[in-house]
Order: sequence, then C-alpha cells, then structure tokens
Amino acid sequence: MKEELDFTLPESKEIAELIVRARKAQEKIANITQDEARYIAKAIGWYADYRAEEWAKVNFEETQMGDVQSKVARTRTRARGVIRDLNNTKTVGVIEEDVEKNLIKIAKPVGVIGALVPVTVPAGVVFIKAMNGLMGRNALIYAPHPRAKKTTMMVVNELRALLGRLGYPEDLLLCIDNVNKEKTSQLMKQCDLIIATGGSGMVKAAYSSGTPAYGVGAGNVVCVIDETADLKDAAFKIMDSQMNDLASGCSTENSVVIQSGVYDQAIDEMKKQFAHLCTKEEKKKLQDTLWHDGKLNSAVICKPATVIAKAAGFEVAPDTRWILVEETGYGKDFPFSGEKLSVVVTVYKYDSFDEAIKLVNGIQSYSGAGHSCGIHSSNEEHIMKFANETKTARVAVCMSQNKSNAGNWNNGMPFTITLGCGTWGGNITCENITAKHYINTTWVAREIKGYTVPTDSELFGSEIMNDSRIRAK
Repeated sequence: MKEELDFTLPESKEIAELIVRARKAQEKIANITQDEARYIAKAIGWYADYRAEEWAKVNFEETQMGDVQSKVARTRTRARGVIRDLNNTKTVGVIEEDVEKNLIKIAKPVGVIGALVPVTVPAGVVFIKAMNGLMGRNALIYAPHPRAKKTTMMVVNELRALLGRLGYPEDLLLCIDNVNKEKTSQLMKQCDLIIATGGSGMVKAAYSSGTPAYGVGAGNVVCVIDETADLKDAAFKIMDSQMNDLASGCSTENSVVIQSGVYDQAIDEMKKQFAHLCTKEEKKKLQDTLWHDGKLNSAVICKPATVIAKAAGFEVAPDTRWILVEETGYGKDFPFSGEKLSVVVTVYKYDSFDEAIKLVNGIQSYSGAGHSCGIHSSNEEHIMKFANETKTARVAVCMSQNKSNAGNWNNGMPFTITLGCGTWGGNITCENITAKHYINTTWVAREIKGYTVPTDSELFGSEIMNDSRIRAK
C-alpha cells in the first residue's frame, strides 16, 4: 500500500454504513460483564486453535509466503498466549485502585476500531485483534491487505458466525469488501481508534488520518554476538528464527554483528546450521534479485533459501536453510543493511563493544528504528550496556528474536501480534499492543482525608535548596 492516502475525500457511504452497523452492535455489548467479555475472547482463541490448519493452508495458497506448519504453530501458540494474559487482565468496570491516593480507574469501551491487516500474518492479526477488541467491549472493522483479502475475509466471516452461535451480534466484526486505499483511508477517518499492523506506509497513513492510532514500526532486527557467547547456541537460534514462517515475521534477525575474535568460528557454527555464505559474485546476484527498483521483490521474499538462490542464479547445497551476506556499511547504498523479509542474514564484524552498539544504532537508524534488537552474551555488563545504549524498545538476550519479542512461554513478554516501536519508530508507544490499549479509562478522584503538605526540605532536599547557582540573578 502506498503511503499517500487521501483523507480529504468526502465520506464514503459504504464505510459509513459499516460504521453504523458496527456502532449498533457495539452498543449491545457495552454493558456486558467482565466474565462475558473474557468468555468471548476465550471462545475466539479456542476456535482459532481448531481452525489453525485450514487458515494456514488458505493463507499460504493465497500469498505463497512462508510455510504452512509455521503458520499453524503461530496461531496455536498465540491463541493460548493471549488468553494467558487476558485471564489476568481487567477491561470492565473498576480495573485499578490506589487506596493511598484515593483513586480508582474504570475501563470503558473505545467504540469502533479500525483494524488494519498486513499480508504477512492476516489470520493471526484478525483473531488476536478480535480477542483484544471484544475483551474491551468494542466492535472492529478490518481493512485487509489486497494480497491477503481472501484469508482475512474468511477468518472474519468465521468469527462472525461464531459470535452468532454464542448469541452476540455478528456485526461486532466486519470487513471491507473489495478493499482499496480510498476505502481504507475512509475507515481510518471515520472509526474511533486505529490499530495498524503492517508496512511503514500503512502506519504513517494511520497517524496522518486524524484518528487516534496505535501503529508499529518497520522490523529490521539486529543481533550482536560477543566473545562470551555460546556460538553453537546462537547459531541455532538465529537459524530457528529464519525457519519460523521463512522470516515473514518482523522480529526475524536481519543482521548479526559479530566480535572479530570469534567471527570465523561463529560463521562456521552458522554453516553447521545449514547456512550458505555468499561470495562477492553471489552477493551481487542476490542483491539484484531481492530488490527491483529499490523495492523488495515479492516473488522471492519469504521463500526457501534454495528457491532464492536459484532465482538469483547461483547454486547452494540442497539442505541449505538460510543465506549469509557479509557487509561493512549501512544505509541506502547498502541495501542488505535493511529489512529483507527473507532467510537472508547480513553479517558484520566489530572489534570493541562500543563499536558494536554504534553499528546496531546506525543500521536501525536506516531501517527498523526502535523495533527490536538482541544479544548473545554471558557478560552481564555487555548486556546492560547494550540495553541502555541501543535505541530500541526490546532487547532479547540469548533467544530467537522471531520467537520471543511478541511473547512466548520461555519469557515474560506479553503475547501480541503488534509491536510498538516508540518515538524512534514513529510510534506512540514502546509496548507490545495488548488488551489495555483497546480501552478508554476514567479516573475517579476522592478527597484524601487528613492530607498533609510535605515541606520544601522533604520535596527538594538540602542540596538543591542550598545550591546558590539555581536562584542566582
């Protein structure tokens, strides 16, 4: 989708009618209980598990991206993970109370949410946004990606039927038919909140719509391997990320920055994990194949390494799973430093750890700002220095990025399908987008009886109060 969406067009009758239908449906669940809202969310998650295989097959047939088994595993894991989090989440009535300050917080629905769906994970985005959105007693209208509209429409229609069987309005979930950029822009203009998952163009458009929006930034995960890392473990986990739906996820490692003293050994371990290291000639062929006119070639992204190599015109071993490309720079003159949506990993060499951090920040200033980065290390000082000095919302330590950033059983990150990238990535939040982002809150404040006003000394301290520079004329 192009970035230039026109929000000056007169309101679309088709979208306006969808908004009306959604509002009428939302009003019917505006006062359901927390238990009812959680039951709906659980029902969707359990149904998603039941339909995971069929959704994955249809998705693959439509987009020809990734692989079926990875899509099945993602759906089943996310369905369970989101419910794990929702079982401990309050989205109805009083959700928080501060006795000391005499404050309570009440959750209320947002209304109608415009849900933008990407080509990479359409089924997952539909059912997870439905779980979170209905947990907050909202209605949702989906805008499919043109290349994934069959999958998106199928999942939405199945969940509509599920709602009907449970006795709730089917119009709580709606989908734009015959989607185009004008209809999508109108949805973003007329809804109450946008949850945008997809490419940078879509997200920028969401923030330009005039409607409150949660968006994501571009993925381009960079991972550091220092001299204390378990190289065999790091190589396996990076390979494992690549194999998860053939790098279609935005959290997949795109570049690895390796300490020079262990560089050769690390490359050898990657080769043992079925990686092919490109020659200079192969790198040139690969670049010409992966990008056409500066844009990723949709014919080869999210495909097996052997398919990519064949398209590029060079041979790899039949068991090759991923491809390595050596690089030294970053920016538009070094396209391999950007997001590739393919099982192609760019490798860099560094000497000092400060150099590694500078390189990571430089790469992500070009592509993937704020999204995620990782480190394989057993040096706690390196880990915390990396976390403190990289401009990123997430740092995964000694884990597969693709299987950790959006939540997994082996870490405490909230399960989601939408990752905020903070102001670095042009987003309003650094958090994983979860049910708490799908509600409004009302603060109720009561007078604190017997309150006292602290003294200046208690508030500021003697060091500040006695510093003559502060109140000097």
